[in-house]
Amino acid sequence: MSQERKCTIIAEVGSVHDGSLGNALKLIEAAAECGADAVKFQTHIAEAETLPQAPSPAYFKDEPRFEYFQRTGFNLEQWQRLEAYCEEQGVEFLSSPFSEEAVDLLEQVGVARYKIPSGEVTNLPMLEKIARLNKPVLLSSGMSDWEELDRAVETLRAHHDHITVLQCTSQYPAPYEQVGLNVMLEMRERYGLPVGLSDHTMSNYAAFAAVTLGAQVIEKHFTFSRKMYGSDAAHALEPAEFAGLVEGVRVIETMLGNPVDKADTRPFQEMKAIFEKSLVAAQDIPAGAVVTAEMIAVKKPGTGIPAARLKEFLGRKARRKLESGKMLSEDDFE
Repeated sequence: MSQERKCTIIAEVGSVHDGSLGNALKLIEAAAECGADAVKFQTHIAEAETLPQAPSPAYFKDEPRFEYFQRTGFNLEQWQRLEAYCEEQGVEFLSSPFSEEAVDLLEQVGVARYKIPSGEVTNLPMLEKIARLNKPVLLSSGMSDWEELDRAVETLRAHHDHITVLQCTSQYPAPYEQVGLNVMLEMRERYGLPVGLSDHTMSNYAAFAAVTLGAQVIEKHFTFSRKMYGSDAAHALEPAEFAGLVEGVRVIETMLGNPVDKADTRPFQEMKAIFEKSLVAAQDIPAGAVVTAEMIAVKKPGTGIPAARLKEFLGRKARRKLESGKMLSEDDFE
């Protein structure tokens, strides 16, 4: 009996909608069609989050960060519509807050759990605010060392243990050499909490490996096309690729959830009869002859005396004349 699936697959839309509510709604629909369990956005309130002159990341300098957040942010009514559409499509609504004001907004929307992005791990006042809400938390880790991550986990754990820690590499895209699957395993050992992978590589290989190692959450950026404008589209999966991610994870879970009993050969009895070999007379054997190795061959099918028992019959006498090519039986020997 297969175990229930346990890995939550998150389609990270982020801000790839570029401020279009219509795009955001269609991205939810597309992610649901691909089999995602959750769709995650980013809740940016520019004035609460950043100074106007704050620098942009190297991978997106096409627009000042402050103006980008202002232009692509949604209001309460729009967020509520997105949350409702997620529910309609059968996926969980998630969004990462980037300020305490964003937490207040998401509380009005009714988010069920929080994803703390890598850049907010050291924002302990916001973590404290989220922890007091007593809702499950996904804690990313892409920019933090152990000391910083320890403090974040400690801050959250002061209120509850509903925490999943995600290994993440804050490079866009992330090279395979920097995925850090070992770190994910260290997190599980260090904190005794569920772990997962927020994966920024450009394929599904890292996610598949993480699931095999016990990841309970996989997050990947999601877009209609990598040619779309914005900060996230260029390093995201397109729908066909994301559908492949979901399919692969579910197949891996099926394999992991169905251990095989190597001692049970009942499913293979027909194949064994066809492909294995039996003892056969290699020549005419006179009655009473002492059987030698030259007198016996091993040939298909495997419905007679198994070839593995050959030595048991050497030195025994033939009970009767055995013609060449005859499949031998126990009764042919004294």
